[in-house]
Amino acid sequence: MRKGEKLLLAAVATAAVAAWSVPAQAGKTLDAVKSRGIVSCGVNTAAPGFSGTDSKGRWQGLDVDVCRAVAAAVLKDANKVKFVPLSSEQRFTALQSGKIDVLARNTTWSLSRDAGQGVEFVAVNYIDGQGFMVPKKYKITSAKKLNGATICVQTGTSSEKNLADFARVNGIRYKPVMFDTTEATQGAFVSGRCQAYTTDRSDLAGARLRAKNPADYDILPETISKEPLAMAVRRGDDEWFQIVRWSFYTMLEAEELGVSSHNADALAKSSKDPNVRRLLGLEEDLGRMLGLDKQWSYRIVKQVGNYGESFEANLGPKTPLRLQRGLNRLWTKGGLLMAPPMR
Repeated sequence: MRKGEKLLLAAVATAAVAAWSVPAQAGKTLDAVKSRGIVSCGVNTAAPGFSGTDSKGRWQGLDVDVCRAVAAAVLKDANKVKFVPLSSEQRFTALQSGKIDVLARNTTWSLSRDAGQGVEFVAVNYIDGQGFMVPKKYKITSAKKLNGATICVQTGTSSEKNLADFARVNGIRYKPVMFDTTEATQGAFVSGRCQAYTTDRSDLAGARLRAKNPADYDILPETISKEPLAMAVRRGDDEWFQIVRWSFYTMLEAEELGVSSHNADALAKSSKDPNVRRLLGLEEDLGRMLGLDKQWSYRIVKQVGNYGESFEANLGPKTPLRLQRGLNRLWTKGGLLMAPPMR
């Protein structure tokens, strides 16, 4: 190898190392969040298990925990979140206009939304599918037997188009009864205005809980669509995109490594696993590449918990929703959820 070639290779290698070690430049959203001291997060108005308030007015749910993880990473306090309830029709406008910093509103990631709404989807935090719920008194056992039925469906959702597609393929005539909000749609169904209600299956489980007698309703066996529910941020701010993405992936990685809010401190003292040590901010400064400090991921696990903790607390078999992990298990346990390597 000639001397000039050696010098060129050495220069390239030096540049690569320098690029890896240079901290990320703060984007406009990160600067704004730090300035106001609050992460503004758009959530659903009524989605048990995903977002809602308890008897003391405290927000809780799987989507809520993603927002809290971002706050823990950026502001060092998971409670520094302003939750903004949004309807389906309001959600993308609120993100585009800057009213919110993160949209975590059980929103389906689709091509038209990805390419046409001026937003970027960050990661899938729940894999769902659309289904149907009916009163038991009608003795309907299949969605394919809904010919002639009135069906409650919310406007501005993927459920509306999926319903039309399903009906077309199966030769079903139906009368849609449409509402702007989740509460209005659920209320109309429970009050008897519709013979069936269609939305994501997790939402159906939540809606059944709101009924006076949940046992009076059946969720039919068909799943008519794939609904990868994901968080989104405004397009054009790559730094903020990466922070939100890796805040969520930290929760997945923590579960895979067996690190929880309960044992994080003990593992920080005892673990020799380099993956665990990186996650807890003990080796390598991964936060530097995100424009964050070295303890960002430790705070997420300690203050919010891993993905499994959040799922079990908000959606799992011991909650009123009684949902199984199913496809939302980790890839190591037969599911589809996986975090890219944190290294």
